Amino acid sequence: MRVALIVASVWAAPVHAVQPDEMLADPALEARARDLSKGLRCLVCRNENIDDSDAQLARDLRILLRERLLAGDSDAEAVAFLVERYGEYVLLNPPATGANILLWVAGPAMLLAGAGIAFATFRRRGQAAVEDLSEAEKARLAEILKE
Repeated sequence: MRVALIVASVWAAPVHAVQPDEMLADPALEARARDLSKGLRCLVCRNENIDDSDAQLARDLRILLRERLLAGDSDAEAVAFLVERYGEYVLLNPPATGANILLWVAGPAMLLAGAGIAFATFRRRGQAAVEDLSEAEKARLAEILKE
C-alpha cells in the first residue's frame, strides 16, 4: 500500500519537459529561463507553455530562449526576440494593444449588445397594445359564457 502511495505521489507531481541537456549551469539564469518559458505558448500544443511541452518545437524555443539569456539579453529582450520571430501568438497572455484590442473588447461588447437587445425585446412585449372587443365579439362572448 505504501509503495502504491509513493508511486502515485511521484507520478502526480508536476512534470516539466525541460531536459537536463537544456538546463543552464547558472542557477539564476536557469530560474529566469524557467520563469519566462512559463509565459510562452507551445506553438504545437496550443494552450500549453513551453516549459511543460514535450514537442520538438517547444524544446527548440526553450533552447533559443536560453541562448538569448546567455548572450546577455534582459527578460524583455529575450521575449521580444521570440515575439518578433514567431508573432504575438507565442505569448500565453498577449497584451491588449494594437490588433489584439479588438479581441479583448469583442467579448464584452457582444455580451452588452445581447443584453441590450434582450432588454429592448422584453420591454416591447410588455407594452403591447390591448384592443377592446367589438360589440359583435362581446355579444358572442356573452353567448358562450351562458352555455
